Amino acid sequence: MGAAGGPGKTPGVYLGWWGNIGSLPQKGVTTYALSSNRQRPFAGAAHAAVFNTWRRFKGSVLYVIPPFAAYYYIMDWAEKRNHFLNSKEGRALYADEEEE
Repeated sequence: MGAAGGPGKTPGVYLGWWGNIGSLPQKGVTTYALSSNRQRPFAGAAHAAVFNTWRRFKGSVLYVIPPFAAYYYIMDWAEKRNHFLNSKEGRALYADEEEE
């Protein structure tokens, strides 16, 4: 076995480009091609965008809306509670608890 790693390969011999490393071409492989002016890369893109967006929204709305709603109501309660506790009525109501 030579320094290049394979039997019968001598160093410095070009083996071919990637995927064609000195072997025989494969048999039974069929390739198809389409002319670039016959392709329609954006065929149905607008229709697919609308309905795919709706499908993804519908699938994830129940994972997103409840936490946001809970956060909103908790923050609303906390802000109202903070305003009350820092108001004249709140300080008068809870004045005896702060002194302890």
